[in-house]
Amino acid sequence: MTSSPGQGRAGGPTRGRAASRARGSAGRPRYDRLLLVFAGVALVLVSVGLVFADVREAGNTVPAAPKDRDMTLTVPSMKRVKDVPVYGGPVEDETALHNGTLHVDDTGFPWEREANVYIAGHRLGYPRTESFLVFWDLNELKRGRRVLLTDSEGIRYVYKVFDRRIVGPDEVSVKKPIEGKNIVSLQTCTLPDYKERLVVQAELVKTTKAPVEQASSSRL
Repeated sequence: MTSSPGQGRAGGPTRGRAASRARGSAGRPRYDRLLLVFAGVALVLVSVGLVFADVREAGNTVPAAPKDRDMTLTVPSMKRVKDVPVYGGPVEDETALHNGTLHVDDTGFPWEREANVYIAGHRLGYPRTESFLVFWDLNELKRGRRVLLTDSEGIRYVYKVFDRRIVGPDEVSVKKPIEGKNIVSLQTCTLPDYKERLVVQAELVKTTKAPVEQASSSRL
């Protein structure tokens, strides 16, 4: 049986529209899935961005000053510098230098945003004390090595060495802070004549919570 020309014209467009709707309805779920995937990726990227923002903010945050100013010094690559007490006092305070190391008065603290924490120690020191050979191998402390200060609240300040220099005994500029930086300076005498000063400087790179045993020992 054949269709009349009128039926053929009417039937053709109808079937075309139906087919088009069928293709459209079949395609929409795929587009919907793609949109969901893109939305999910966007959310992940936003979340990652927020996390990195928090990390940067945390890295720029300086811990609050502790209740007291007691500190200990550790230099992992130096043989005799582990949890060495750091006593505050004037530059001529021989008692502090005898019992450990000396944080020179009027220089900075690690919990300050901009500071030069200036610490002096003996090259030879005194037997059976914390000062004995404490900075004996300071001249071997290389660029990139770590210097650790721990405060009385158990916060550890991690520094990395960036400079080493020899200065005269009356050079005071080396005690000054560097704009925008938090650094620690370790000073000892030069050998063999003790006439000049060896100064190694390191910059703060991060702060962490010290292990419980070290945090406890820093309060003793």
